[in-house]
Amino acid sequence: MAALTAALASALLTGCAASDWSAPHPAPTAVGEPAVGFAPATTPSPEATVDPAPGSWNAVHPSPGMRAALVSAGHDGPTKALVAAVVAWADAEDVELRIVKADDDLVGGIVTAMRLNPDLVVSVGNDLVDPLATVTANHLDQQFLIVGAEVAEPTANVTAVDWAGASFRGEGLGMSSRYDPRSFTAERCGRGIRAGVAAVLTGMTGVVLWLR
Repeated sequence: MAALTAALASALLTGCAASDWSAPHPAPTAVGEPAVGFAPATTPSPEATVDPAPGSWNAVHPSPGMRAALVSAGHDGPTKALVAAVVAWADAEDVELRIVKADDDLVGGIVTAMRLNPDLVVSVGNDLVDPLATVTANHLDQQFLIVGAEVAEPTANVTAVDWAGASFRGEGLGMSSRYDPRSFTAERCGRGIRAGVAAVLTGMTGVVLWLR
C-alpha cells in the first residue's frame, strides 16, 4: 500500500512538473509487434468487438517519450484498481503521465486532459462514459482509451477494453447484470491498459477489445 501511495503521488507530481507538452513532439510508435491472434485476419469494422488471444499484446511497448493523460472519476474499488494499473504501466514503460481528477466536473476534466496535449487520453471510471460519448465525437484528432467500460457508439478515435464483469456503457442503460467489481483485479486491470495501448499504437482503434 505504501508503494502504491508513493507511485500515485509521483504521478500527480508529474502532472504539475515544468515539462512543456505544448512543444513539438513526435507521435509515439509501437516498439515490437503483437503476436498472432491479437488482431483479426481482416480489418475489424468500426465499433466491432475484437477477441485478442491472451498475452498477444505483451511484446508491444510505446516508443520513448510517450505522453498520456489519465482522467478518472469515482472512488470505488474498480476505479482505484484501474488508476493504480495505469500508474504502474506508465512507470514500467517510462511513459510521461499526468492525472486529472474529474469528480467535480466530468466534461471539464476530459477537456482539461485534452488540453494537456497528450498522445493518449486514458479514461477510467463509469461516471465518465456518458461525458466521453459527447466529447470524443467532436475531437477526432485525439486518441482515447477507456479501460473497464465502453461508449455505446464509439468513433474511430475511441478504443475500449472490457471483460466479463465490466462493460458499462452508460446512456441510461443501467449497470450490466454481469457487472462484478471483483473482476477488477490488479492483474486484469494491468492486462487491460497494456492491451488497449497496444491496439492504439498498432492502429486498431474504434473497437472494443474483449479480454478473456
